[in-house]
Amino acid sequence: MHHHEGQPLVVRGRSLEESHAVAIMMHGRGRTTDDILELANRIGNSAFTYLAPTAKDNTWYPYGFMEAIEKNEPFLSSALAIYDALIGQLLEKGFSKQQIILLGFSQGACLTAEYAVRHADRYGGIVLFTGGLIGPPGTSWHYPGSFQGTPIFLGTSDIDGFVPRERVQESAAIFEQMGAQVIERVYPGMDHIVNDDEIAIAQAIMQAVSA
Repeated sequence: MHHHEGQPLVVRGRSLEESHAVAIMMHGRGRTTDDILELANRIGNSAFTYLAPTAKDNTWYPYGFMEAIEKNEPFLSSALAIYDALIGQLLEKGFSKQQIILLGFSQGACLTAEYAVRHADRYGGIVLFTGGLIGPPGTSWHYPGSFQGTPIFLGTSDIDGFVPRERVQESAAIFEQMGAQVIERVYPGMDHIVNDDEIAIAQAIMQAVSA
């Protein structure tokens, strides 16, 4: 078993059997599935199934997301494998990637960004609440594939202590180059939270999938 394998998967909203839209929600470092599912409550789209995987010890990888990638192994690869397995299971159940939203907060948003850039395709949407691509300064992300117009939202603060604004902007540019429809917002003085404007943007992206 790899590091995060066998941890609980929390399911909220519609059952997969009745659903036509799924949001995978990745919690932040030291946070829980309850925390990330509170965002599902705020988004309030009852057409969705919400899937929230649990990180072992509530941490997807031990060091900062801009450390050398090797320092965060094998934990990062294990976390990415959780994502991959979950999407694989949904595809087997007959969902298309266009019916799937990838969403994360903080460390979960970084994980989501990294999974997305390595598996570019047309998803229903990608929602990154204070997160960016993983790797040290100077990393170049060269992966095949196109997002084919997938809406990708990146929201952050200009003073966030965990995720530098520059990395969020750099990530937005990469996603745009790879064919995403990028929505980027930098909120002056915002704490390490998800604000109501971000929730409204997520609602719009998700509404387009569940309509």
